[in-house]
Amino acid sequence: MKDMDDMAREPVGGRDAGQGGPAGPQAMTVRGAAFLGVGSMVGAGIFALLGEAGAVAGSAVWLSFLLAGVVATLQGYAIAKLGARYPSSGGIVTFLLQGYGRGHITAITSWLLYFAALIVTAMVAVSFGSYGAALFFEDSGVWSRILTSAVVVLVAAINIAGTKFIDRVQTAIVVILLAVFAVFVVVTLAQLDPSLLAPSTYPPTVDIVGSVALTFFAYLGFTVISFTGGDLPDPSRNLPRAMYLALGVTILLYVLISLGVFGTLTVQEVIDNGDTALAVAAQPALGDAGFAIMALAALLATSSSVNANVYAAAGSTAKLAESGTFPPVFGSRAWVGGTRGLTISVALILLLANLVDLTAIASLGSAVALAIFLVTSIAAYRLRHETDSRAGILVAGIVLTVVVLVVFAVQTLLTAPETFVAMIGIVVLAVALEMFWSAVRARRASRTQ
Repeated sequence: MKDMDDMAREPVGGRDAGQGGPAGPQAMTVRGAAFLGVGSMVGAGIFALLGEAGAVAGSAVWLSFLLAGVVATLQGYAIAKLGARYPSSGGIVTFLLQGYGRGHITAITSWLLYFAALIVTAMVAVSFGSYGAALFFEDSGVWSRILTSAVVVLVAAINIAGTKFIDRVQTAIVVILLAVFAVFVVVTLAQLDPSLLAPSTYPPTVDIVGSVALTFFAYLGFTVISFTGGDLPDPSRNLPRAMYLALGVTILLYVLISLGVFGTLTVQEVIDNGDTALAVAAQPALGDAGFAIMALAALLATSSSVNANVYAAAGSTAKLAESGTFPPVFGSRAWVGGTRGLTISVALILLLANLVDLTAIASLGSAVALAIFLVTSIAAYRLRHETDSRAGILVAGIVLTVVVLVVFAVQTLLTAPETFVAMIGIVVLAVALEMFWSAVRARRASRTQ
């Protein structure tokens, strides 16, 4: 196994770029990579966030999504530049190794990245189970758990099948999903009441800005695209294209959906209906079929998000095992196919989804992801000369991320102290795991000398 210092110094892109995954070299298309990002971002976010965002930003939620999209695009610029210079299936993990080399910052951040992925994926899987049970089994709790577990296992099988199959499945899901959302946007905008969106109905500007800390969470999945560098042909050109395409499609989608919902329903109606606000907004034009259509869209969105996140987890754990940051078991091949990192991740996701009350830590994964974005952006700034990045854009992204993270942390401490404690706890766990594994690694190294 290579020493992590050597890993940090060698040109990662030259070793991983274009080698492809299990399906062979250059197995991912730009469209497939972009749709992987769209699928991960849309997930359950747009279904769950409208009511919460409406309680803060009122009918100006569309503006909140637009501002959050600007922040995500600034972060996307940093990650796209890093991905173009250091294309690899390790994604953000590779960027951390390049920016910080061997050390506790890379290792602790990598553990946090892994935890965030597990939490968010488990939450989205639970959403899939809930929507499926509501649509087909009259909200049966047993069927909800069965469907939750089924989607995780199915996605694991898709990832074991290889990158080309992931590309095809993800593209098919996102095309159908975008078609459903297109119908929704058309029917809601056609019956839009302009008075509901009048600027005179907007809350104070400070509330709109504060809501960005919430709506930004709907964009967290864009980093999944960074893990496609090893599967894309000419990744230095195609990874940024996929990144900007995914963000552009998602920002437009969120803004149009927000305008359609808040231009059809009052703010209070959106808040009262919460997760089903999209279905309720579609009912005047589509009737009872509106609920079924949007419930099916939710199933597609959540399954797509689970698929994208599991793909990223498999790539990151393999890279971390190769670098020595994670135990080597994560990078070894499993008898069922794929890596043991994929198998371990799926097992942990199933445990979280079925045994942990995820509503109590609903925003924990997103908060951890914000911290990871900050560390990654700082790495991008440190490598700006190698990546030919504009310092001003990177600094703007860092500053805005700090603002969003601070606002979120303060709001969480005041409104959900148990979640704040969980945030501290997960950081402590990451530090403890790094200290333990680094000690084991040092002991093994001393024995070989």
